[in-house]
Amino acid sequence: MENQDTYLSVIIPAYKEGKRIVKTLKEIDKYLSKQAYAYEIIVVNDGSPDKTAEVVRKVIPEIKNLRMIDNKENHGKGYVVRQGLIESKGKYRIFTDADNSTSIDQIEKMWPEFQNGCEVVIGSRDIKGAVIAVPQSWWRITLGNIFNLIVQIISGLFGIWDTQCGFKGFTKKAVQDIFPRCKINRFAFDVEVLVLAKKLGYKIKEIPVVWINDQASTVGFKSMVKMLIEVFQIRWNLIRHKYV
Repeated sequence: MENQDTYLSVIIPAYKEGKRIVKTLKEIDKYLSKQAYAYEIIVVNDGSPDKTAEVVRKVIPEIKNLRMIDNKENHGKGYVVRQGLIESKGKYRIFTDADNSTSIDQIEKMWPEFQNGCEVVIGSRDIKGAVIAVPQSWWRITLGNIFNLIVQIISGLFGIWDTQCGFKGFTKKAVQDIFPRCKINRFAFDVEVLVLAKKLGYKIKEIPVVWINDQASTVGFKSMVKMLIEVFQIRWNLIRHKYV
């Protein structure tokens, strides 16, 4: 497929996803194969110690326009998302999680925003119209809201309540402008991307998504602490003009 023909690139970062990524890939392929535009699906393996790379490699002949970037070492989700987006070819490029917590059909909510001139469109679980299919406990919701408020204050992303939803879309221009400047490889990479988008003058548009909570999620208090440290690092990078 020629570069100029690729309308949409779908990037899927993967770490220890051997048991569920094939199902996700087949669901994405089922949706995209019905669309009129040309697309590609890119799995970026983040040095998984399980059979993630092996199972993806096996289904490449079955799934149209699927390819894999196979990192032998673990670098972090931010690193592999950046790698996939920069190496992709699409006019529009999104990344989505391997657990399929936000299904690919939610991209239909992005198209009107892209057509209206937005170049950064992000999924949100915390704005009107969003649906969380598996309710979370009250303490997790409360902790999450407090944490998000702290992140907004430190990062300057006032009004964006869900920086962490793993469903974000960008134009080719926005990818080429934002992602080569990124430095955070792990927990706070989403925050850094949005901070840079705002700094570079891009309008960030949130869209409500349907989100199915993964009960096996390992994101906990320790991850929040690590992310908070990285958010402070982003603020420090801004002060020291590290993103010029």
